[in-house]
Amino acid sequence: MNFHFDTAQVFIPDKLPVEQALARTTHLCLAAHPDDIEIMALAPILKCFHSNDLWFTGVVMSDGRGSPRNGNYEHVSDEKMRQMRIQEQQKAAVVGDYASLIMLDYPSSLLKDSANYDIEEDLISIIRATRPDVIYTHNLIDRHDTHVAAAIRTIKALRHLPANERPRQLIGCEVWRSLDGLADPDKVRMEISSPGNLPLALIGVFDSQIAGGKRYDLATIGRLQANATFSDPHQLDKSAGLSYGMDLTPLIKDCNLSYSSYVQTVIDHIRLEAEERIQRVSAP
Repeated sequence: MNFHFDTAQVFIPDKLPVEQALARTTHLCLAAHPDDIEIMALAPILKCFHSNDLWFTGVVMSDGRGSPRNGNYEHVSDEKMRQMRIQEQQKAAVVGDYASLIMLDYPSSLLKDSANYDIEEDLISIIRATRPDVIYTHNLIDRHDTHVAAAIRTIKALRHLPANERPRQLIGCEVWRSLDGLADPDKVRMEISSPGNLPLALIGVFDSQIAGGKRYDLATIGRLQANATFSDPHQLDKSAGLSYGMDLTPLIKDCNLSYSSYVQTVIDHIRLEAEERIQRVSAP
């Protein structure tokens, strides 16, 4: 595939020709940074793992060179960190048996530059080559600017496509904000019935981040377990892990719906749910 950056890479773990590898994709994740995929899209990765019919493709938009670091990685240069994170992400693709991995290698500054349309053109090419049933990206209330930029770039790319080339569902996933507080109409539940060793194995390959000062491995598994336990106060745990997504599908069904209006509706649903509950238990 031809991308705007010559340093972009397509990695196929099982060495299938690129066109065939991409065409088999059923679940596509468009993420901002290396390791975001494994934090926010464990449910679809596990769903596709060793399946004959379901295949997961991951896309990383930015180069990841600006990540915080400590310990053995404290004095690693930005360029060396970029190379390490590429290698780690490729290892995760092998461990997770991905259909393919695409790393677009954009600096975060360009990803956040709304005047630059190159990345949207790259995403359109990827979506057309994969034609996935479901796309996973970041949610619009994430606390990381680059993550929100990645979500907006994804939505913009999809809006450029005809309706019949868009996925059935677009889901904004958890990273820098947990989504358990969303009202049910806006929330997508992604259950993990038997996670086994794979989640820790996937996240554990990102040593530059974990040993570098951020325990994403423990935090991700902890959130999955916490979501499962706290999902329903009146029911026993139904799954070993649970991740939540924000249902962004309305934004690709109605191209006139603004991001701000959609987020305001989501917030209003939370407010109304809280007000109704308070009224219910406080009324004389």
